[in-house]
Amino acid sequence: MERRVERNTSIESSGIELQSGMPICQTDLPLDWYQKEFKPYAEEYLALPNRQPETVLPWMDSYIEPALKHFGDRLMLLAHYYMGGEIVKLVERYGGSIADSYLLAKQAVMHPDTKLFVESAVHFMAEAIAILKNEDQQVYITNPKAGCTMEMMAKEEHVVPAFEFLQERYGDDLVVVAYMNTSGRLKALAGATGGAVCTSSNAPKILRWVQKQGKKIVFVPDLHLGINTARNVGIPNEQLFQWKGGLEGANYRPEGAALEALDASAMILWGSYCGVHTIFKASQVEYWRERGYGVHVHPESPAEAVMAADGSGSTAYLWKAVMDAPPGSKLAIGTEGHFVSNAREQAQRRGVEVVHLADIPEPGFASFGCGCATMSRNDPPHLVAMLDLLHKGQAPDINQVLVGDAVDESSGYRERLDAASREAIRRDARKALERMNEITEAP
Repeated sequence: MERRVERNTSIESSGIELQSGMPICQTDLPLDWYQKEFKPYAEEYLALPNRQPETVLPWMDSYIEPALKHFGDRLMLLAHYYMGGEIVKLVERYGGSIADSYLLAKQAVMHPDTKLFVESAVHFMAEAIAILKNEDQQVYITNPKAGCTMEMMAKEEHVVPAFEFLQERYGDDLVVVAYMNTSGRLKALAGATGGAVCTSSNAPKILRWVQKQGKKIVFVPDLHLGINTARNVGIPNEQLFQWKGGLEGANYRPEGAALEALDASAMILWGSYCGVHTIFKASQVEYWRERGYGVHVHPESPAEAVMAADGSGSTAYLWKAVMDAPPGSKLAIGTEGHFVSNAREQAQRRGVEVVHLADIPEPGFASFGCGCATMSRNDPPHLVAMLDLLHKGQAPDINQVLVGDAVDESSGYRERLDAASREAIRRDARKALERMNEITEAP
């Protein structure tokens, strides 16, 4: 069956439009940032006279529409809410879907007849789809070097040495809860210990499930989400133990009073964080509240901002807060900058004012709202090149995502496991993801 490409630029799910006369605001990447197979497309894009939709879209259409016609419903385009520039709008324009990490992970399960998933997001999101997919489905990422700063501080070589120390000390009393922002290798660690994956929206439900078992929780990788979720489920601060993140965490071994605190803890928090969300402060919340704004933040933010805000939740929660706000409302949103820009654009049409929580134009507030720079590594040439090369049967192997792949976000070097190791990780990681789904969807 052929995919029918809607030519109406108004997007049903978000209402966002690519308007004539407004530039496509994706920052152009240097030519040497593109893999060799993608450079011809990047050269064409960079040579375009401007970034107006009337210039960029015909160029994209010339490659993408034949590819979509060729694959029809066998192919699905995907992107995350945080995608930079106009990729969210472009993916939706070509019939794709935008979702948070939880729904992205379920796409292969939800669409068994789709055989190719092309994702404009970060690597762990594409790998989550690969973990749950069927054998006859394939997953591609438009830029394999698109990573997550939080996940970069919680690589397998960082976490596993620390976990081995903890497992030796606590044995089967230890359960790993892996945030979605982890590699398949760490999700497998959760599955092997009887734990589960979680997202920012279902983390409280997952932790309550572990609490009922009376197990000690290792929560990896986000420190702030762990702190905020622990408070949500009633774990006091004195029962939290903060491990170090990155390579320092791999080598860390608590001694003396620190070891006593570790033994007494109910939850061990890995020390990673999201650079986009750590900028939020209670003072920013109070600034906007004094001016009549309701404030909602993402739970990857520091506890002081979450506790001061009117509400906190996942990207889906934040989008709903904006979409459900009555005309005349004023909202300050604390999350990734591209998301807030898209929410602001949509809200304006409904008479709702949206600002980024950190965008305070006064002395004394040095911070400012920023976007996820690694997601912004997916741009129009990456999308065009990926689809055209798939259409030609020349898709680069580096862009296909298999379970267990470990990609260096700087060099692009990929470590791919042998089939047996890959299957072992898939089995345990799939357990952790399916367990999350079961817990989340239970009445």
